Amino acid sequence: MSEIPKAYEPDKVEQKWYRFWVERGYFTPKIDRNKKPFVIIMPPPNVTGELHLGHALTATLEDIMVRWHRMKGEPTLWLPGVDHAGIATQVVVEQKLAKEGTDRYTLGREKFIKEVWEWVSQSRQSITYQHQRLGASCDWTRERFTLDEGPSLAVRTAFVRLYNKGLIYRGERIINWCPRCQTALSDLEVQHKDITGSLYYLRYPLAEGDGFVTVATTRPETYLGDTAVAVNPGDKRFEGLIGKKVVLPVIGRAIPIIADSAVDPEFGTGAVKITPAHDPVDFEMAERQGLPMINIFNPDATMNEQAGPYIGLDRLDCRERIVADFEKAGLLEKIEPYSHSVGHCDRCQTMIEPNVSQQWFVKIAPLAEAAIKAVNEGRITIIPERFTGVYLNWMENIRDWCISRQLWWGHRIPVWYCHKCGELTASIDEPSTCGHCGSTKIVQDPDVLDTWFSSALWTHSTLGWPEDTEDLGYFYPTSVMETGYDILFFWVARMIMMGLEDTGDIPFHTVYLHGLIRDEKGDKMSKMRGNVLSPIDAIDEYGTDALRFAVTTGTSPGNDINLGRHRLEAGRNFANKLWNAARFVLRSLEAEPIKDGAWARLTAERPELIEDRWILSRLNGLVLNVDKLMSDYQFGEAERQIHNFFWGEFCDWYIEIAKVRLSQQASSPLPVLAFVLETMLRLLHPFMPFITEELWQDLKQRLPEGSLDSASITIAPYPIADGKAIDPEAEQVMDSVIEIIRSIRNARAEHKVAAAKWIEAQVYADNLVSAIASQSGVIEILARARPLAVLSREQRQAKGEKALVLVLKEAEVVLPWAGMVDLAAEKQRLETEISTNQKEIARLEQRLKDTAFLSRAPAAVVEKERSKLQACEDKLLRLRQELSQLS
Repeated sequence: MSEIPKAYEPDKVEQKWYRFWVERGYFTPKIDRNKKPFVIIMPPPNVTGELHLGHALTATLEDIMVRWHRMKGEPTLWLPGVDHAGIATQVVVEQKLAKEGTDRYTLGREKFIKEVWEWVSQSRQSITYQHQRLGASCDWTRERFTLDEGPSLAVRTAFVRLYNKGLIYRGERIINWCPRCQTALSDLEVQHKDITGSLYYLRYPLAEGDGFVTVATTRPETYLGDTAVAVNPGDKRFEGLIGKKVVLPVIGRAIPIIADSAVDPEFGTGAVKITPAHDPVDFEMAERQGLPMINIFNPDATMNEQAGPYIGLDRLDCRERIVADFEKAGLLEKIEPYSHSVGHCDRCQTMIEPNVSQQWFVKIAPLAEAAIKAVNEGRITIIPERFTGVYLNWMENIRDWCISRQLWWGHRIPVWYCHKCGELTASIDEPSTCGHCGSTKIVQDPDVLDTWFSSALWTHSTLGWPEDTEDLGYFYPTSVMETGYDILFFWVARMIMMGLEDTGDIPFHTVYLHGLIRDEKGDKMSKMRGNVLSPIDAIDEYGTDALRFAVTTGTSPGNDINLGRHRLEAGRNFANKLWNAARFVLRSLEAEPIKDGAWARLTAERPELIEDRWILSRLNGLVLNVDKLMSDYQFGEAERQIHNFFWGEFCDWYIEIAKVRLSQQASSPLPVLAFVLETMLRLLHPFMPFITEELWQDLKQRLPEGSLDSASITIAPYPIADGKAIDPEAEQVMDSVIEIIRSIRNARAEHKVAAAKWIEAQVYADNLVSAIASQSGVIEILARARPLAVLSREQRQAKGEKALVLVLKEAEVVLPWAGMVDLAAEKQRLETEISTNQKEIARLEQRLKDTAFLSRAPAAVVEKERSKLQACEDKLLRLRQELSQLS
């Protein structure tokens, strides 16, 4: 039997038990056709390095669900994986190469890809290690990478199927373009920043006659790509100009003035320049109006041959030149400061360019229909429910999805172009000849697919699709997709669409969305702010269980979490409390082992002593609540209730009562102590797996052989409530006993009675008097009240002595002043406090009658003063009552 250390040392426990779980195969489920499995496919972290606190939250929430269902006896699969993260990974490796004095173009595509694979191999090992440190009970035998052979086959299959159905096409559309990475970006890869720029008012002279039209723009350089000026058809200011033309200064191109209802008459002058190749709204207008599109940028955002005299200039240098030229020609009306949001590449922070470009797109609306229907019909539930409306609104207004990226790292687009006939061939396997003319002169599309395309297949590609595997047949559809609300559209919605399209079934029945982790002030965590906490650093300092407790306790789905040192310290404090309480029980069991049969009798017979019945009743009420909360995905509230019961009722009350019984060598509380502790450890295990396994194994050694059948708490059954143990009578009695002890303790503290001093107390009750009297020994010790009398209210007589009277829910406590305080000094203290309080009330009343204050002060300040007044009046009433009792 191992010695129980005085303090909990996570570093000596965590990796030991993780190895034990993995070696025993507890995380690898067996397929059992008679049972419905519980399945989570891990949202794959990017293979770009360290996990952050968002990953820690994801891993913890998913592990809570997985461990809970595993303990319920369900075949439970949590499949881990990592995403190749196309642009993010390529940027990181390019930065590494730059430090080495080279770049990808110098290396060439093949050598560059080899370089990335070497870097990815190291990073994957780091991510796996970090997940294991977090306690993630994943089935590592099924781990997947988005570029593995299986998922890669799934990507090619999905692409070709959609292409053959006419749902993937190649065309020109406005996309987000990063001039540094020189690739198209998804909306998710664009970070919008509020910047203070300028609004430039440019005059375009009329082609015929005198006059001009003034347009307002934040980007004068794009005037080179203008193909129209637009006004709102209802704007009376421009009635006579619609249909006429203006001439673009310097380059001399004439463009029409058109009417379109999309124009906001309130913006600028009411007339707007239309640059279809570089603005998404203008692009749509151009399609409606049949306007030409002129691309003025090279891929690196320098000006191309369409820019006339500005060719070769960087876009911002071009802006300065154009503004200067307009001013010189008297065509710059004015410049105003203007704040607006500008998109930047999330990876390199370069300002993106909206560009018309030939790209591959998914025709998404037909896929969205089935995904909308699945949610509307309730086959998929989104938690919290408020995001259902957000999801439906986005899906009903969805746009075609640009899936091509001008990168080297990723899934190569499975399309080959024929040099002979000009046709293209889409193929799952690499073709040797053109599918149209048979020529061997074919070349594969150089672009790769958007990372989100492979991620959209994640729930079924990881299980073997398109092959008809045993895993796919048993574990699909999966159960829950848990992720952050910020990628509901970019990933979750696409998984639903592609899951339905590829398999004919939903990918999961529940979407659980967690919030973002912010610092303790509520600010977003970022390296620039210096407020980032590393999960591994937190684990090293506080322990894994403390970190898991900190990121989940008291939280609710979809709400952001403020995390700072105080929450981590609270997690560590709870782990220490758990350790110390368990250590007391375990050491007590060493001194007085539980007799054979005593453990079994606890579940078969009702204990005699009321405090035992009370704690078992409260325990089973907790088990009932936790089961409901876990089923409702309220994990933070379940954990909070477990914490409150353990710290409050079990540690602060039952253990203290048990100590009294042990000191008096009365009926042993140890079977109940051990039973409650063991049940609590199983309740807590999904939340705090390491410390609960360590203590459970220690407890198992000290119980009669056969008391606990499982080899590990990980596979022990999750507690089930015993309805017969719910005992309202015992709860009523012990609630009253606790209230009595607490009221005496509070009185002692308020009146500064020395901790070691015994004071006299009388307790008067009605129906509960005999039950409370049975606890008189406990009240005496825990309240330091001696002599103590517990009597019926009928026996109470006015003795004329001075005493503090505490009126409680089920009883009345009388504490003679003589045994507690110096009467004269206490009377003086109360009179002084009453006087001080009266002065403060007078001041506040005067302030709240002051019309100047009431009219000028913010409402919150006025309300605060009213609250102060109410508190002072309540305190004055209490002080007067105490003085009356003293007199």
